[in-house]
Amino acid sequence: MKEIVRLEPVFKYRVWGGRKLKEYFGYDIPTDKTGECWAISAHKNGDCIIKNGEFKGKTLSWLYENHREHFGNIKNKEFPLLVKLIDASNDLSIQVHPNDEYAYSKENGQLGKTEAWYIIDCNEDTVLEYGHNANTKEELVNYIEEGKWKELLTFKPIKKGDFFYIPSGTVHAICKNTLIYEIQQSSDLTYRVYDYDRVDENTSEKRELHVEKAIDVIKVPFGDENNVKSIIEKKDGYVKTHYVNSEYFNTVKFDVKDKARINHKALFSLVTVIEGKGTLDGEEIKKGDNFVIPFGYNDFEINGEISFIVSSI
Repeated sequence: MKEIVRLEPVFKYRVWGGRKLKEYFGYDIPTDKTGECWAISAHKNGDCIIKNGEFKGKTLSWLYENHREHFGNIKNKEFPLLVKLIDASNDLSIQVHPNDEYAYSKENGQLGKTEAWYIIDCNEDTVLEYGHNANTKEELVNYIEEGKWKELLTFKPIKKGDFFYIPSGTVHAICKNTLIYEIQQSSDLTYRVYDYDRVDENTSEKRELHVEKAIDVIKVPFGDENNVKSIIEKKDGYVKTHYVNSEYFNTVKFDVKDKARINHKALFSLVTVIEGKGTLDGEEIKKGDNFVIPFGYNDFEINGEISFIVSSI
């Protein structure tokens, strides 16, 4: 199969969402509080529809189930990855995700969630919450029970182009005025630790917290050993930036200025165009497009001024 698989995004209302997914990418969002675009997803809570080709109208999960050869015949029971675009017009909850073992035993066999973020856009004074200051579980519990969030949490200034790897067990939160690309395991498990006592306008209630489970899975003490250092390669006609190569996914970005021949070996590639427009082997691609490059399609020509992120296993 030498054809990209284009996907229709799935949009999600979020209490902290906004309009940037429309303003930046041109998406037809369903509400002015659209927080998430599930751009490449086979998850049951947001299964993308195929927009083109032989399998037009089918879901990505159907393609994975019925044509595993397009994904290198990998053995994973479920499609392993999920790409989101996230508009945080307000602060997200302080949260943590479980690992595979905990999720499997406590959440009916679901996958855990390790993720990573590329900062597409943000304000000059934007920060994100990453990690914590507790040295023991007892200290962690005390901070949480006493509501000492300023003492517990750590915030980092961010800028456009930054990349963060967030393993399961890491306390984190995207903060307001941030637009990000997220690559993650295909999981919808989030344990909220603190949510600023916000009330959801749709329900008129505070959102559920999951403090006991969060305490179970938070890594203590926090170590920033997973902070990634990007590696930049200048190639003929393009720049390739390597961000992370973990047991769950690897992620790179390609910046093409005019014309480039790219060879990217992977069992399959999840591609999101974040800037510009151009063509891939003569087929038009532009900012906001999301597609899968199937197994065996490792060599292609890009024309145009364009930037796209590629994630694979």
